[in-house]
Amino acid sequence: MIRSLALAAAIAVIAGIAHAEEPIVGNWKTAAGDTAVIASCGGSYCVTLKTGKYAGRKIGTLAGTAGSYAGEITDPAADKTYSGSGKVSGNSLRMQGCVMKVLCKTQTWTRL
Repeated sequence: MIRSLALAAAIAVIAGIAHAEEPIVGNWKTAAGDTAVIASCGGSYCVTLKTGKYAGRKIGTLAGTAGSYAGEITDPAADKTYSGSGKVSGNSLRMQGCVMKVLCKTQTWTRL
């Protein structure tokens, strides 16, 4: 009986770890002061603005694990999409968009 309970507890802990959210998931304050939400969507992570002039607009899709992500980022003001990346470090998210991996712009977002 005790062995069964210990096994069930171990399985529950492993299942909880397997379903833990990635550090990129959540609400972030952008460099412009708007709020963006990053949520799981179809095997990747969608970046959607929640406040500001472009509220409701999806501005990116990133894929990855363990705090490092890559994909596409859209500048809503210019309506241009760039190859992008994100790296989470504590409560900071370093977002970068690049043209041909040469001309890059970086912003740091803060977790809300």
